[in-house]
Amino acid sequence: MEQVMKLWPELAWISDEDLRNRTARTWSVALERSSLTPADLETIPFTLLVPELKVSFMAHKRAVVHIARDCGRKIQEFFGDDLPVDMDVLISGAILADVGKLLEYDKVDGQVVQGSFGKYLRHPFSGVALARECGVPAAVCHIIAAHAGEGDHVKRTVEAYVVHHADFMTFLPFKSRLII
Repeated sequence: MEQVMKLWPELAWISDEDLRNRTARTWSVALERSSLTPADLETIPFTLLVPELKVSFMAHKRAVVHIARDCGRKIQEFFGDDLPVDMDVLISGAILADVGKLLEYDKVDGQVVQGSFGKYLRHPFSGVALARECGVPAAVCHIIAAHAGEGDHVKRTVEAYVVHHADFMTFLPFKSRLII
């Protein structure tokens, strides 16, 4: 668990101790089952969809968490009770959104590839399975399930919209940016 706390200092932002522990436990279980190490997460690209990407998994993930938290705070500031945000659910969901990639990806000959498990189940599905196994509440699992394209087929909570947009605004510019 110590390696998870080191990897994710943002866990301290979750005020509900039980949710913080369940979120950390999910990452711990994912690391136990993954061919990737915490050190790998600092160096591997955050997506396999952009060739020669240098931005690491953790740089992307931590950016998503920070952007989601800042966005949630601004929604609270400007809209108050008209658009409530559960900040613990938002932060936990942002931290866990890509936890399933630890099962989706494999490291082969020093390269990260989509593994055989990942060919059958994308990370939103495996991430929800890991989180439920660790007792993460449905509101957070909804964020994991709905953060990627699969979520375009369901109604998202406010927290799920925030994480989805934080994730895509830090992914799409890499995938389809205009180079001048």
